[in-house]
Amino acid sequence: MTEFEQKVVALRKHHEELLTKKNEPLEWGNGIYEKWKNPILTAEHTPLEWRYDFCEKDNPYLMQRIMMNATLNSGAIKWQGKYCLVVRVEGADRKSFFAVAESPNGVDNFRFWEEPITMPDDVVPATNIYDMRITQHEDGWIYGVFCAERHDDSLPGNLSAATATAGIARTKDLKMWERLPDLKTKSQQRNVVLHPEFVDGKYAFYTRPQDGFIDTGSGGGIGWALVDDITHAEIKEEKIINARHYHTITEVKNGEGPHPIKTPKGWLHLAHGVRATADGLRYVLYMYMTALDDPTKVIAQPGGFFLVPQGDEYLGDVMNVAFANGWIVDHDGKVFIYYASADTRMHVATSTVDKLVDYCMNTPEDGLYTAASVETIKKLIAKNRNL
Repeated sequence: MTEFEQKVVALRKHHEELLTKKNEPLEWGNGIYEKWKNPILTAEHTPLEWRYDFCEKDNPYLMQRIMMNATLNSGAIKWQGKYCLVVRVEGADRKSFFAVAESPNGVDNFRFWEEPITMPDDVVPATNIYDMRITQHEDGWIYGVFCAERHDDSLPGNLSAATATAGIARTKDLKMWERLPDLKTKSQQRNVVLHPEFVDGKYAFYTRPQDGFIDTGSGGGIGWALVDDITHAEIKEEKIINARHYHTITEVKNGEGPHPIKTPKGWLHLAHGVRATADGLRYVLYMYMTALDDPTKVIAQPGGFFLVPQGDEYLGDVMNVAFANGWIVDHDGKVFIYYASADTRMHVATSTVDKLVDYCMNTPEDGLYTAASVETIKKLIAKNRNL
């Protein structure tokens, strides 16, 4: 065996050890969910064949010819008995693409499929696509809704100026994708989610209207809109169903995560909230519930955050960020919450539908004032004192 071949064997062994590393839940949590110890997907989990040229003649030093930077913001679906994530993979060139990784148990042993997804372009090709929300719709299709980013050509001298639209694609097998025209709206859209059921015979979208690529401007929160034809989707009217508020976790902006989970007591929603700090923006996850007969009617919203970065989760490309756009609920009610930390790596937390409903229905709401927060705490103290 040549020295090159020995290096290849050692490299493959090291990679296999990473892919098969057993995960375990952290011992202490908050009773709402369990976080799992190890990240489930990192840039190092991507297949070696995506990164190395294994021809000794062309790559005698066994260098990475194509480097990967991050795995983040994954859509999720239970598919053919496997836990599948449609992962945003970012290369060293800053371009993101989609790739499917599957696991037999949802918490470890994730492996990417052999090739990334080839996503067809819209009429105007996007420079970058990312953050796909997966919805298995009652019409029989699996839809992916994602951000399609392009340079803002109205500002030719500004290389950071961008525009965002909601790209839409659909599939029957997660391999071959049919690209539909981008969603037409009056404003820019970076966080759009397709509701899994028809509403009044129409397709329903959760939106996040923005005046610009970064700033929400007049956009007041998470929106709702109905569309007649998803193959030529156009939003003419949208209303805010989950508003932003001053001095809260949603002060700067908020957006829907994955599509909501249907329960006997209402729709469970997972969303992200953003606030400003002295060190930049802080992204956290929060939950709320809407009525079964009216998905626009909020019936419960626990105060504050649901999940935040902890420990090493703070560290990465974009510090102090937790973001989720995928979760899976099993037939037994177990919920797998897939979230990214610091725009760098993927993690999993597990809970149950019953726990999440209890959390939403029985956790006090944000009173929006310090005095209200103190009174809420004192009520709990008094209740415990009387036990």
